[in-house]
Amino acid sequence: MTGDEIAAFLDEQRTVICATNGRDGWPHLMPLWYVVRGPEIWAWTYAKSQKVRNLDRDPRATLQVETGESYDQLRGVMIEADAHIHRDPDAVAELGLALTERYSGGPPAAEAAEAIRRQAAKRVALQFTPRHTASWDHRKLAGAY
Repeated sequence: MTGDEIAAFLDEQRTVICATNGRDGWPHLMPLWYVVRGPEIWAWTYAKSQKVRNLDRDPRATLQVETGESYDQLRGVMIEADAHIHRDPDAVAELGLALTERYSGGPPAAEAAEAIRRQAAKRVALQFTPRHTASWDHRKLAGAY
């Protein structure tokens, strides 16, 4: 995919799978909702989650977003990224509001926004800065498989 195609693909999809390096050497894979900010993917999660503990130890992550029900429709993006964990409650709340807006189709009502701000104390924001990106779009193969 071209850079513009990747950006459009990430905008239309809903879930990223985040792989971190577990303490025992096994990959740890978890789904996250996300927002795209320039070349970066941002997500939030609970501060005590296993993925955060893994990223504290080793800030490397691999992200994958994919779709397609049949081989000729498979498309996706894999991003090897450096993760930065933001713990400031204001920054975390701001990201929570952005996620809510993306996934609900508009800004949250005042009551929901206040609930997001309260949740921010228990959460962190994850900033994934790409190092390497690979993509595929089997729709472009035109049956040559």
